[in-house]
Amino acid sequence: MSFFGFGQSAEVEILLSDAESRKRAEHKTEDGKKEKYFLFYDGETVSGKVSLALKNPNKRLEHQGIKIEFIGQIELYYDRGNHHEFVSLVKDLARPGEFTQSQTFDFEFTHVEKPYESYTGQNVKLRYFLRATISRRLNDVVKEMDIVVHTLSTYPELNSSIKMEVGIEDCLHIEFEYNKSKYHLKDVIVGKIYFLLVRIKIKHMEIDIIKRETTGTGPNVYHENDTIAKYEIMDGAPVRGESIPIRLFLAGYELTPTMRDINKKFSVRYYLNLVLIDEEERRYFKQQEVVLWRKGDIVRKSMSHQAAIASQRFEGSSSHPEARTPGQPSDNNSRQ
Repeated sequence: MSFFGFGQSAEVEILLSDAESRKRAEHKTEDGKKEKYFLFYDGETVSGKVSLALKNPNKRLEHQGIKIEFIGQIELYYDRGNHHEFVSLVKDLARPGEFTQSQTFDFEFTHVEKPYESYTGQNVKLRYFLRATISRRLNDVVKEMDIVVHTLSTYPELNSSIKMEVGIEDCLHIEFEYNKSKYHLKDVIVGKIYFLLVRIKIKHMEIDIIKRETTGTGPNVYHENDTIAKYEIMDGAPVRGESIPIRLFLAGYELTPTMRDINKKFSVRYYLNLVLIDEEERRYFKQQEVVLWRKGDIVRKSMSHQAAIASQRFEGSSSHPEARTPGQPSDNNSRQ
C-alpha cells in the first residue's frame, strides 16, 4: 500500500445499503468450498458506501481519483489472462486530490442489468463483483466484493412429457416415460419404465443426472461431464410386462439452471441417463436432455421495490397479482 514502507496508505471497504435485510445465497468457490454472498436479481439496484480509512492519521493521502465499478465477467480457466466482461459500469467518487482524514462515499447503480446466473464450473467461472479503486502513482489500492445473481424463469403450462424406447433386437425392449421435459430446481421427476421384452438377464438399473459443461468455440471446445446423482431403480431381474415407477427429488442435489450459449462462451446442459447392466457387466444406456430452471418466489412485502420489478419481469403479473406494486407500470424492458 505504501512505497518502501513510507507515506500514507488506506483501507477500503464496500458496504451495501441494504446489507442487513438482503438475502444471502450459498455459492461454490473455485476450490470447491461453499460461501455465502449477497443475492441479487436482474433489474435490481446496487447501492451502498465506499469507506476509506487512513492508516496514518497525521499524514495526507495523495491520489489520482477514486472510482467504483460494477462488473460482470466470464473467466475461462484455460485462458486466465483474458476476462470477458459483459457488464461494466463505472462511477467516479472523487477527483484527483488528497485526503487528510477518513471519508465515506455513496454510490448507486440503478436497475442494473444482470443477464446471466452466477456460475462456478470445472472450466469456467461467471461472476459479478463491485470493485473500488484509489488510483495512485505507484500502486493502486483496490477492494473487490463479490455478489451472487440468480436468474428467475417461468415456463408455460405446455410442458410435454418424454416418451422413448430403448432396446436390442429380439433381446430387450423397454419404454420409459418422464412426466415433463422441463423441471425447476426443487421439482420431482416422475416417470415409469415398461418392460415389453426381456430376454437378457438384467441385474441392475439406475437413472443418472449428468451435467455437461461446454466451453470454448470451434476447435477449442472442451466438454466436461459430471454425474450429479445416481438413482437406483431396480436391483434384480425384471419380467415381461413389469412396470417400475420413478420418483426422483431434485432438491437434494447441487443443480443450476440450464445455460445455453452464455455470451458465446459456455453452455451447461443436463441429461437423464437410463443405465441397464446385465449379469455379464454389459451396459446399455439411453440419454435424454431435460431443461432445468429456477422458479421465483412470490414477492414478499419485505422485498425492495426493485426486487418487485425483477420478480414481475420473470413471474409475470398475471400469475402473481400480489407482486405488482400499486401504481407501478409494467416493465417493457424484459427480455424474451
